[in-house]
Amino acid sequence: MDTPIPQPPPWHTAARQWLLAAALLTVGLLPTVVVGAALLTACLLWGPDWSALAPVLLFWSGITGAVARDRGPLPGRAVRPDDEPELAALVRDVADRLGFRAPLLVRIVPAVEASLGRARVSGVRTHVLFLGLPLVRTLTEAELASVIAHELAHHRHVDSRRATLLRYARARLADRLDAPVRPLAPLAAPLLRASQPDFWQAETAADADAARIAGTDATTEALRRTVRLHAVFEGLGEPWLADLAERDAWPEDFYDALDAALADPHVARRAARAAADEDAIDPYAAADHPPEPVRLAALPTLPGTGTYGDSPVPLRDAPEIARWCVRRLTHQDGEGEDDLEAVRLLGLPADELRGLGDDSRTARLFKATGHDTPEAAVTAALDTLAEGSWPGLARRLEPGLRRVPRAVRPLLARQVCTAATAAALAEVLETAGWTPAGRWTHTVLTSPDGRTVDLDDLLTEAVTTADPTAARALLRSTSESTEETPA
Repeated sequence: MDTPIPQPPPWHTAARQWLLAAALLTVGLLPTVVVGAALLTACLLWGPDWSALAPVLLFWSGITGAVARDRGPLPGRAVRPDDEPELAALVRDVADRLGFRAPLLVRIVPAVEASLGRARVSGVRTHVLFLGLPLVRTLTEAELASVIAHELAHHRHVDSRRATLLRYARARLADRLDAPVRPLAPLAAPLLRASQPDFWQAETAADADAARIAGTDATTEALRRTVRLHAVFEGLGEPWLADLAERDAWPEDFYDALDAALADPHVARRAARAAADEDAIDPYAAADHPPEPVRLAALPTLPGTGTYGDSPVPLRDAPEIARWCVRRLTHQDGEGEDDLEAVRLLGLPADELRGLGDDSRTARLFKATGHDTPEAAVTAALDTLAEGSWPGLARRLEPGLRRVPRAVRPLLARQVCTAATAAALAEVLETAGWTPAGRWTHTVLTSPDGRTVDLDDLLTEAVTTADPTAARALLRSTSESTEETPA
């Protein structure tokens, strides 16, 4: 065994966690209690005699519904040692080095995910390791070993009824705060903030265990690549799926396209920025995972005890697994599959590929600024950046911003403004002879003289500094080039 078994926490820490779990559950149940009491009162005053049982029946139906959902089929596709011996051997090697002796099943899921759960299989309580296909395809053997080690070690660090209850209570209360109206926020935020360090400490401890097994270098790279892959999956992959679904089509090379997109340096840089922004959007301290910089800074410097390769683990049935995962992502259940058109993303013209998932941001900027040409709309938007009135423009672009927590409203407003302005400015530049720098995004452009500009970066800096001089210079250059073009 390479990693010591973690010691139980001191009694005062355990007592604190029990109290926090009880408080979180109590606050989370307040709306249910209030509604139930109001319903019971109404039934007693105005309803028939049997109507007093209505709140009890509603409560019971909620409990039984939750239990039924928990007892549903396991997600993912089973990985049997005979079918995928290399992956099974890697999981077993990591488990042995960690001293993880419990029964362990492995299942591959379609999204960017790595987690460990429990299930009852043939009457036996067992652990189930869920690995996202994008991770298995993309990470090297050493990096995947680090991910597996993290999940197994993390489970051991929080393998107690106390920690399980606390995690459940946090998740339940955090779900309550996702609603547009959040009356529980003043009570919930301090409790979530007080309980968050326990989970962050468990995450960094599991990262340290992963570094002991796979090495610090592999663990560092696994963290970085996983975060970026998740951002690309959400930022590009999900819009592809949604757009093609509206056309009754599905992407048969979905994972190949994700791999190709992540290899683009412009996409990778944007993914890193999107991940950092996502880490910053946590107004109520509901995130169980620390931000990437915190996790990287906490890693110990270790060589690793395992000997793992620097290429991905081979999947012997890779094509069929990929097809199965894409079918799940596109909700193909065997009925009507012949009616869907198979599309190869990598075979689409670049303009069409970049247009997948386009949400008409330029049209929304027209409406928000009151102008009907890209040049005029961009000029008006840049004026708001210089004046500092861009939050108002953001609210006109996205009225839902008024309902998000105040603490994260500036960040989300900045994202809305920069995205809409960048899309319109890209149209202006392309008309003036600029060309997209890649096939994945339409707001990274190359000028006729070979200069590459990321408009999102440019406008993000303009919002941050309240100085859109560089963006205005680009806009003026298009007017000058248009005037110089002979008729």
